[in-house]
Amino acid sequence: MSLEIITKLSNKYGSDPACVIAGGGNTSFKDEKFLYVKPSGVALGTMTSADFVKLDRSVLRQVFTKSFSSDAAAREAEVKDFISSSIVPASSCARPSVEAPLHELMPFAYIVHLHPVAVNGLMCSLQAREMCGKLFPEALFIPYTDPGYVLAVTVAEELKKYKAEKGKDASLIFLQNHGVFAGADSEEEMIALYDKVFGTLKEAYEKAGVGTVPEPGKADAETVKAFAPRLRTLLGTENADGSLTRKFVVSAGVFTPAAGALTPDHIVYAKSFAFTGDAVCKDCIASFAAEKGYKPAVVNIAGKGVFCAGGTLKEAETAAEMARSGAEITVLASAFGGVRYLNDRERSFIENWEVESYRKNALAKKHTGRLAGRVAVVTGAAQGFGYGIAEELAREDAVVAIADMNMEGAQRAADTIRAAYPASCAFAVAVNVSNEESVAEMVLAVAEKCGGIDLFVSNAGVVRAGSVKEMTLKDWEFVTDINYNGYFLCVKHVASLMAMETADGGDWLDIVQVNSKSGLQGSNRNAAYAGGKFGGIGLTQSFALELVSDRIKVNSVCPGNFFDGPLWSNPEKGLFVQYLKSGKVPGAKTVEDVKKFYEAKIPMHRGCFPKDVAKAILYSVEQKYETGQAIPVTGGQVMLK
Repeated sequence: MSLEIITKLSNKYGSDPACVIAGGGNTSFKDEKFLYVKPSGVALGTMTSADFVKLDRSVLRQVFTKSFSSDAAAREAEVKDFISSSIVPASSCARPSVEAPLHELMPFAYIVHLHPVAVNGLMCSLQAREMCGKLFPEALFIPYTDPGYVLAVTVAEELKKYKAEKGKDASLIFLQNHGVFAGADSEEEMIALYDKVFGTLKEAYEKAGVGTVPEPGKADAETVKAFAPRLRTLLGTENADGSLTRKFVVSAGVFTPAAGALTPDHIVYAKSFAFTGDAVCKDCIASFAAEKGYKPAVVNIAGKGVFCAGGTLKEAETAAEMARSGAEITVLASAFGGVRYLNDRERSFIENWEVESYRKNALAKKHTGRLAGRVAVVTGAAQGFGYGIAEELAREDAVVAIADMNMEGAQRAADTIRAAYPASCAFAVAVNVSNEESVAEMVLAVAEKCGGIDLFVSNAGVVRAGSVKEMTLKDWEFVTDINYNGYFLCVKHVASLMAMETADGGDWLDIVQVNSKSGLQGSNRNAAYAGGKFGGIGLTQSFALELVSDRIKVNSVCPGNFFDGPLWSNPEKGLFVQYLKSGKVPGAKTVEDVKKFYEAKIPMHRGCFPKDVAKAILYSVEQKYETGQAIPVTGGQVMLK
């Protein structure tokens, strides 16, 4: 029951943006023998009772009596190992929060440690100690102390002094430039404590005239397209073999980032300092890195937009969240004399913290697919071939945009893929490929969310079968607008974004058209479709010749028939039905007759599957010496001459 309560509290505060930044903070429950604490790498908002790490309290308490190395880095590693030795069972692979000893120190059943913006508006201010004493006279204030063992020892000493002086235990501990710990013996008491904290601060901010912090504006389209894709490359990580791994870049809005480091979390997730300028270039990023020792995670194009980078999309989104919270904290801190930024030594400790190295290494091990670190967009991906292709790309750790006219279906597809492949961060984006404005909006939406596109799969397509003697111009133009013109419109806008991404170097980017075997040989009573696909291969070859100078490869894959997909099997509009009605298959009396007729044409005696096409797409991405090709994936039905 008690684990259920702390889980409920974790979810309550962890899912509230006013209470938690980037899923941070930690919680615990303790009984006489064991401490159940949130592990590292698990978000409070989605915690379950099974997620808590069980620690032996009798072992954990020894952390305050043992002797550890005097070297800070070595000591933190030793303490980490010692805390891990208290895990029950010892074989657990979950890592306890580094603040587990602080949870043990507070003699309450439930501990909830948060980093709310409202709290850090006070804790990151110049008057933090003074105003904490006035607003929360019963609380314990701890001047800034490095996280980990030193903080635990410092708090232990201060708690003893507090109890000796006041005759009771402190239920609220405010940490300068860090957040707040609250302890209670019931769910109701915990909620009352935090309600009091937030209520008191709300009154103080309103009294000071900073009760409402303006929401960041949105960067305009031209700013996003001019800076986000370039920053993916400029902020990229150089590898030992000389290659470059691009970053994900999120458009965070228009605001002024904090001028320095505010909390350990801000340093860990968004670095200590943002780059600010009117433009970006290789030299200015290099100069910043030479001075600070790292490339920026936050770039402020003054007055135009803030862009935040990370090795994964989640990291970039977290950096954006941190940058926005930092800007808000600086406004709130004005109520208490202005901002106190962490100094050089305080920053250095966090920047070189072993815990951060652990987090990065653990994350790197999770994302090892062939498309890890890449953004893939698949049009027509709400169903059929497109969905199957998107799923296969997600399996290889690509971040996948499901682009489709059917937003309900696209969202459902994205949710399903994301649940199966979390690293894909799959998301839906609306597009009508035959409408240029819609295509431009799709490309902008992806640029705002990810910074650019590494692999664009032009898959959206339609079929209207029928005799050339009977087909209407309306049906002909419908097929051509989507299959041929739509491909052109997508490449026009995607290539412009990609060219910005490759302007400063980095690996090749890819555009792959999902064509058809009907693009390699004519198709009886299907001229509109085959003509568009033949023309598509001509576009592919022409685009490839032009875009090679931008380090963009353009290829087509030409699948055979995906009999199981809706294009063929839809009971109302599928090709089996269309071909039966049009008389394309002589003697066919049922849909099953039509299907058997087409299966018999394939040497491998089966239809094409999305995974077959995905393998061809992966080949075209990984083959660095191939562009302008039409790759058959037909089971031997159509062979290149």
